[in-house]
Amino acid sequence: MIGSLNAPTHPRVGVGCLVWKDGQVLLIRRGKPPGYGEWSLPGGSQELGETLFEAAEREVREETGVVARARSILTAVDNIVRDGDGTLRFHYTIVDVAADWLSGDPVPADDALDARWATLADCEALVAWEPLKQVLRGAFRAESEQATAICG
Repeated sequence: MIGSLNAPTHPRVGVGCLVWKDGQVLLIRRGKPPGYGEWSLPGGSQELGETLFEAAEREVREETGVVARARSILTAVDNIVRDGDGTLRFHYTIVDVAADWLSGDPVPADDALDARWATLADCEALVAWEPLKQVLRGAFRAESEQATAICG
């Protein structure tokens, strides 16, 4: 029922940030819905007056203490969550951004229950949401191709 007080009235713009360090990405375990307890990318809602890159860098810092520099937009995915009766609970358009690690060790903070660096194999084992797995697979493939082009 769209008219309920907690139901969304329009999609929200979210940002997910793939922070790279030594061939691994930064993952967090979500501490609030949607996806409570699931492994995901650091990220959250874009704030008014904030660019996507600023939002990505802020969310990474708030959730993990890691300082990163956003460098490119990777893709966008929709996260539309409904209750069993079809009631719309969440509607996010998530823009995934690639970033480079600058400093800091991941420490869970803000709305993250855990934070860690992960290989692609780790991501395959930890991440449950299939659209994010697809983003991660493509991102690891692109990073590998870029490294080969630079070194080879």
